[in-house]
Amino acid sequence: MDIATVIGLLGGGALILSAVLLGGSALVFINISGLLIVAGGTIATSFIKFSMKDVINSIAVVMKAFFIKIDAPDEIIKKMVHFSSIARKEGLIALDKEKSDDGFTAKALRYLADGYDEGLIEEILSKDVKVTVQRHTLGQNVFKGMGASAPAFGMIGTLIGLVQMLSNMSDPKSIGPAMAVALLTTLYGALIANLICLPLADKLALRSEEEQVNKTIIIQGALGISKALNPRILWQWRSEPLAPTPRTYSRWL
Repeated sequence: MDIATVIGLLGGGALILSAVLLGGSALVFINISGLLIVAGGTIATSFIKFSMKDVINSIAVVMKAFFIKIDAPDEIIKKMVHFSSIARKEGLIALDKEKSDDGFTAKALRYLADGYDEGLIEEILSKDVKVTVQRHTLGQNVFKGMGASAPAFGMIGTLIGLVQMLSNMSDPKSIGPAMAVALLTTLYGALIANLICLPLADKLALRSEEEQVNKTIIIQGALGISKALNPRILWQWRSEPLAPTPRTYSRWL
């Protein structure tokens, strides 16, 4: 689990709740009609912008921000060095016995053990990376779209509240609820966009880049194993400065 994401969401929510409680009752900040306008409108707009399948799949993608732990590039290099040593000592067929928790690495080892040529290995694994990046990008776009729609519906709720208030100026009792809708919908829209949707979209982008770096290392490590490169050569690449972008490992390409 990514503790940073959890701390950010819970911490941000706790700070806002504390500010609300210090100023009085929290009940005055709860408005069902305002929530329906902002949350319902944001979700409805997402189904207009994207297909239902894409919106539902984005929920699975966002779980990566919480539960998927991305290995550091150094750890990936260590594993590839280990597999390279085994291949040099026992042959590529020995890699068929090696187990890996990562499905992408297991696939690369299987292709090596089965004797696939370098070009085919690179082509198949690179297509896998492209499909993964496309899936992650779609998930990011869904949450970015929600982040853009939530403040807009907050403003729509504000206008609705103002219209209701101005149309009932003769009834003082109706002014308060209408003004509450006008103000609270703006608050809801800002919170949904800036505390939930946009930060999660950015975290998904970061996770996607980190995963792309690791898969690039695995691909080029597999090609190095196929070429029977000395494991010490692979280990020397560990000295490259780390950064969340595939360009960091340009020497692998």
